[in-house]
Amino acid sequence: MNAMQHLLSASARALTRSRNLITILLLLISTCGFAQKRWTLQECTQYAIENNIEIKQQLLSVENSEIELNTSRNRRLPDLNASASQSLNMGRSPSMATGIYEQNTSTGTGFSLSSSLPIYNGLRTSNEIKSNEINLKAAIEGLNRAKESLSLNVAGYYLDVLFKKEILKVCFEQCTLTAKQVERTAVMAEEGKVPLSQLYDIKAQLAKDETNRTNAQNQLSHSLLDLAQLLNITDFMHFDILEPEHIDAINIDFIQNPDEVYEIALTQKPLIKEATYRLENSEIGIRIAKSSSLPSVSVGVSYSNGFNHLFGSDVTNTSVSTQFSNNGREAIGFNINVPIFNRFQTRNQVRSARLNREARTLDLDNAKIALLKEIQQAYLSAVAAQSKYLAAEKALEATLEAFKYAEERYHLQMISVYEYSEAQTKLYFSRSEQMQAKYDFIFRSKILDFYGGAEIYL
Repeated sequence: MNAMQHLLSASARALTRSRNLITILLLLISTCGFAQKRWTLQECTQYAIENNIEIKQQLLSVENSEIELNTSRNRRLPDLNASASQSLNMGRSPSMATGIYEQNTSTGTGFSLSSSLPIYNGLRTSNEIKSNEINLKAAIEGLNRAKESLSLNVAGYYLDVLFKKEILKVCFEQCTLTAKQVERTAVMAEEGKVPLSQLYDIKAQLAKDETNRTNAQNQLSHSLLDLAQLLNITDFMHFDILEPEHIDAINIDFIQNPDEVYEIALTQKPLIKEATYRLENSEIGIRIAKSSSLPSVSVGVSYSNGFNHLFGSDVTNTSVSTQFSNNGREAIGFNINVPIFNRFQTRNQVRSARLNREARTLDLDNAKIALLKEIQQAYLSAVAAQSKYLAAEKALEATLEAFKYAEERYHLQMISVYEYSEAQTKLYFSRSEQMQAKYDFIFRSKILDFYGGAEIYL
């Protein structure tokens, strides 16, 4: 019987040592496996902004607005056009010598340059320039809004990875703790102080803890994959993040007032700025529509020249150089256009522009309401997360004390392995809930700070 106990004890110690080795290797893989680069939150955010498709589309929209602004500004410049013509004329025409109609064939070549400059068009050009300037500002705010939304998503995924890392650490600690209990129970079983069934039970608990550790590792891998895909990183196998050193430095007692956050957000958030610019631009759109009913004035200058060649044996053609010297013509003129009736197009354009202004007003009101709702929801979520975190902290303290007491009693053989395993399981879930509440509060409070104009950092 003693030989059998010695054999069981030796096998238990060997199994425990091998499991400890596996645990150490897994820990090294989880912490150092992706040693090429560990990304900070700021690096993840910056990379996402530089590689996100939606952000690139918004950049194209900004560039297009810049082109439209440049086009409207250039409308104040004079234009310049050149033309040339070549014609072949056949038929009867009066003779230059006798005035009698004769069958003639001739060619004509002409050249001309012309330029026109708008002087006044009801301030349409000036208003179009202002409109495009505001459109550019709105496009920039649209780009900033897309960047803000992406930054929030990155922060959420980043914190989820940190949470999964913490859970994995807890699982490693649980496995290490249970492995030590296996060693102690094996010694006690060898000495005949506890039955062998208790050794088998604690080994079963170790197997359960190792399963939890494997599940936690898989969940961490999926969270890292989600973050890598959000950043458009294809080599996700070598992707990992850097855990902040001061992640515990959170002010649990401070949550910003939602009314104060809203007043700040009204002046800073791109959503409101973009809607405000759209409304301002709709006002200019009314003036642009009205300009169609006003007279316009432009000035134009031109120069033309050319030469002709008449075919026939009895015809003497003037030299080309002489014709160029004699046929040159310069002209300058003013053009005034007064619209009288255009089938009510201008009236309808003005009415349409006014409706557009009303729509943009509603868009701004809707953006303010949406922003207020988001801030109120963020505030209540932060308060709820704060309460949950404080309760989880107290629950963890109580569960930890209960586990220490159960551990002491288990060593004194005052409780069974089932009671010890139950206490250990409660400690595991209590730690998990505490960490989940912690990271949830961090994210919720960061969102509220974000609406108040603060950058998201850890």
